[in-house]
Amino acid sequence: MGATIMDQKSLWAGLAVLLILQEGSAYKLVCYFTNWSQDRQEPGKFTPENIDPFLCSHLIYSFASISNNKVVIKDKNGAMLYQTIDSLKAKNPKLKVLLSIGGYLFGSEGFHPMVDSSTSRLEFINSVLVFLRNHNFDGLDISWIYPDQKDNTHFTTLIHELAEAFQKDFVKSTKERLLLTAGVSAGRQMIDKSYQVMKLAKELDFINLLSFDFHGSWEKPLVTGHNSPLRKGQLDRRSSSYYNVEYAVGYWIHKGMPPEKVVMGIPMYGRSFTLASAESAVGAPASGPGAAGPITESPGFLAYYEICQFLKQAKVTRLQDQQVPYAVKGNQWVGYEDVESVEAKAKFLKNLNLGGAMIWSIDMDDFTGKSCSQGPYPLVQAVKRNLGSL
Repeated sequence: MGATIMDQKSLWAGLAVLLILQEGSAYKLVCYFTNWSQDRQEPGKFTPENIDPFLCSHLIYSFASISNNKVVIKDKNGAMLYQTIDSLKAKNPKLKVLLSIGGYLFGSEGFHPMVDSSTSRLEFINSVLVFLRNHNFDGLDISWIYPDQKDNTHFTTLIHELAEAFQKDFVKSTKERLLLTAGVSAGRQMIDKSYQVMKLAKELDFINLLSFDFHGSWEKPLVTGHNSPLRKGQLDRRSSSYYNVEYAVGYWIHKGMPPEKVVMGIPMYGRSFTLASAESAVGAPASGPGAAGPITESPGFLAYYEICQFLKQAKVTRLQDQQVPYAVKGNQWVGYEDVESVEAKAKFLKNLNLGGAMIWSIDMDDFTGKSCSQGPYPLVQAVKRNLGSL
């Protein structure tokens, strides 16, 4: 009898350990959504009510701002946002919702003068704790795009002080510890300049690697190139051999970020070019950005739901070396993601035992299912299927 009880105990202990291991090894599917997508016209108009609470493991609202050393959300529908977050989390109690501060337009300037003194940083951090707890957020994402050489110590200090404050808050709180993440560059030169990786690795729960915008209409000389190639292309030489997902992921790990803290970005948009000649392969000369999409209205940029419309009568080529497609129609060229390319990326990150996938952003997938005839969120769903249980 005693032996049987012991065997049962060991069995349960073994199962418990197995469950903990499985819990620890579940991949994250981290999904950004933007506050400006609610201002788009149909079918691109996206509000938090569009979000499926079971689609992602983590949602990140983009972007909050800083005013007088305090965190602020400049969102005309702020009250509705907080209600929606509450209702999403009521439906799926495992869902984590984070607030992201910063972004491309905010740049480095937005973090000054807040980061310049310990007093102003403390004021900011205290405001963050109150804001996150009051509005039922589970953590903070710092999207400082990007700290330069003189700012990288400011960035490290800010992350260190936030991590300490979150730990103290957790000790005295009855709630789970707030998560701390950062949206970080995938460019080798920027990684070297901007981040003290070993120090950040100790403080951050994970990084959201912006592994896209490797090529676009800002480059000189201007030639076509894919937004987010998985691997190096046959034409890539010298520094351009760094402009791919595989290199960026490997470089972060090489610099000291644990693989399980690397959450790899997958874009729901493409970068487009206007061709300058009859040449249309990768590396073909371009005269400028591609025509703006009818919904996103931004030259050189198309959301996936716009790309699906573009693909009608377009010639599609799959880059076998880079494992991504591009399409050409007339003098317009766009490199983009499709179900096959995002599945390849999901398999790649699983092979490296990374922390998971990050989606920028769910409001640019075909969230209604009306534009691409592949059901709602075809790209996010493809990533999710490949990651398995979240």
